[in-house]
Amino acid sequence: MTRLAEEYLERYFGDDPHPYQILVEATEQHLGPDSVLLDGGCGRTAPVLKTFAGKVRRRIGVDLVEFTTPIDGIELIRTDMGEVPLPDNSVDVVMARSVMEHVVDPEKVYREMWRILKPGGHFIFLTGNLWDYSALVAILVPNRFHPWIVAKTQGRKEEDVFPVAYKTNSYGAVSKWAKVANFEIKAFRYLGQYPAYFMFNGFLFLLATAYEKLIRRYECLRFLRGWILVTLRKPA
Repeated sequence: MTRLAEEYLERYFGDDPHPYQILVEATEQHLGPDSVLLDGGCGRTAPVLKTFAGKVRRRIGVDLVEFTTPIDGIELIRTDMGEVPLPDNSVDVVMARSVMEHVVDPEKVYREMWRILKPGGHFIFLTGNLWDYSALVAILVPNRFHPWIVAKTQGRKEEDVFPVAYKTNSYGAVSKWAKVANFEIKAFRYLGQYPAYFMFNGFLFLLATAYEKLIRRYECLRFLRGWILVTLRKPA
């Protein structure tokens, strides 16, 4: 991250809510003190689930990574989202942040989320938009190079970068899999964000900022924004 990029970030995006925060707010709308919340792909330290402390009755984190230490108040399960060892109709809300782009078998995951959700429950996920330039580049570049690229551009540890598939990252794909699993689409939103992949260079960050402002200004270009936020509902 360069100082110039930081200055541009504050100038042009300082007041923007991050898509991560918008996801949390969307999730909170469907929760109550007695709710059971599951975070699919919660990460080693379950950072998002921690923010729901005291807000729900039960918090469950699911991921394929190895959990090194227990987290008070959170049940951690090492498993795939397509095979969650929970009873039918046992969860009120499933949320997933930056996970669905890695799913290689969407039908299996959608059906499993439908199975564990209570009638009227919600599956809410934030994922990269297939038509965003970063997604298109990620598809073209072999997965074996992704850890090195992300480490250099964003500073993320290589061990925390996983292969991408982008099989449920457009409106058409979400509609297809939701229909297969009998979900209702309650909301589908395109969200923008500052150009995080260009924080390493001030000039490139400024060019990417101009592009971001353009696709935000014109609603007909919303399908090019970086994120999609999806809310699915299991019929009551």
